[in-house]
Amino acid sequence: QVQLVESGGGLVQAGGSLRLSCATSGRTFSNYHMGWFRQAPGKEREFVAAISGNGDGIWYAESVKGRFTISRGNAKNTVYLRMNSLKPEDTAVYYCNAPVIATTLSPGRYWGQGTQVTVSA
Repeated sequence: QVQLVESGGGLVQAGGSLRLSCATSGRTFSNYHMGWFRQAPGKEREFVAAISGNGDGIWYAESVKGRFTISRGNAKNTVYLRMNSLKPEDTAVYYCNAPVIATTLSPGRYWGQGTQVTVSA
C-alpha cells in the first residue's frame, strides 16, 4: 500500500518559517517528480512546488518563489518544503503528491492526508 505522510504544519506568525516533510512508503518515487500543493478554504487546490527525481529540476508557483524551497532527502523518497517569510495568504492545507506529471506539473495518483499551515497576521 502506497502512503505519503506529511508532517511539520502548524500555527506561525507572519514572517515566520515552517518546514514540511513528506515521507513515502509502499513504492519508490526516486525516479519521479514529487511536489506540494495547497488548498485554502473556499479555493481550489493549487500547485506550490515540484522537484524532479534527481533534484536537478525545481519549479515554484510565482506566489512562493523566493520564499519557499523544495528539496529531497538522500533516499529520494522524502521531500521537504522549507517555507520562509510566511504570509497570511499562505494559510492552507498542504498536500504532498507523487508522481507529479513531468510535462504539466499536474498532480499524480498519490496524495498525502494533508497538513494544516496557519499564518496569523
